[in-house]
Amino acid sequence: MKKLFKISGWIIGSFLLLLLFGYAYLNLAFPSVSPAEELEIDYSAERIQRGAYLANHVTVCMDCHSVRDFSKFSGPPTSGTLGKGGDRFDQSMGFPGVFYAKNITPFGLSDYSDGELYRLITTGVTNDGRAMFPVMPYLYYGKMDPEDIYDIIAYIRSLPVIESEVPESKADFPVNLILKTIPSDPQPEKRPSPSDQVAYGKYLTNASGCIECHTQANSQGMIMEEVAFAGGRAFPFPDGSKVTSSNITPDPETGIGTWDEQAFLARFKAYSEDHYQAQPVKPGEFNSIMPWTMYAGMEEQDLKAIFTYLKTLKPIKNEVVRFTSSIR
Repeated sequence: MKKLFKISGWIIGSFLLLLLFGYAYLNLAFPSVSPAEELEIDYSAERIQRGAYLANHVTVCMDCHSVRDFSKFSGPPTSGTLGKGGDRFDQSMGFPGVFYAKNITPFGLSDYSDGELYRLITTGVTNDGRAMFPVMPYLYYGKMDPEDIYDIIAYIRSLPVIESEVPESKADFPVNLILKTIPSDPQPEKRPSPSDQVAYGKYLTNASGCIECHTQANSQGMIMEEVAFAGGRAFPFPDGSKVTSSNITPDPETGIGTWDEQAFLARFKAYSEDHYQAQPVKPGEFNSIMPWTMYAGMEEQDLKAIFTYLKTLKPIKNEVVRFTSSIR
């Protein structure tokens, strides 16, 4: 019996030792990305202008990194909060933890060099070596042309300073360990010519992160590639209502298969600032997290390219109940 206890003790001890070594290795070896490069970006007026277009209408960085007003349709950014951060993503929204969008005005980025900021945006690794949860879509930004990222950096460096303290994000176990392994070095590609509409549309679709909301996610909060763009991801509102993302594959019955280019353009341009004013929405009434007023500012050639690319996707049949009200 003593021998049996001794053997059991060795087995348990060895197992605990392996766990300890594994934990130490995970924390020492990951995230595994290259050091931030020495980088000094030219903050020219041209870069800032292009960066403003990207950050507000394509990558829509300012969507999460501002305070959105969901008392109005589609939650437009509240005036005076551009870049302030504080947007919360938690378990009630299907995320494995509590995550906050950071302050990206110069107040929040004062201790970042340009190289560290480029690495953060494209790999999700902070300047103190922490891995961010990919609600920050660095996996997509890492595929973008570095010149576009440089433009975004120039723009956010130009934002008015807003002093605000944002809580630290905290992932649930075991995602807090898994997320350390997610970041990798960026795989940038040159922005395709707009004349190649499919390639250019694919590039913009990636930059816009369309796949992230329009694809269902698993229990770890990661999107399910096998149903990419087929919609069905649910986003609850605080009042208990729920909006579900649309199927944007070219399925003729449940997606955009019967849409033409003009219908696609009209859907976005209906919310352009020239003739749309965000309407108040009461609790339980239809609302959307889709930042329509921001995407409405995208150039027509860019929207056309995205539509052209989406039409090349594999059609996936997936009927979506777009909105469920808290009012019964």
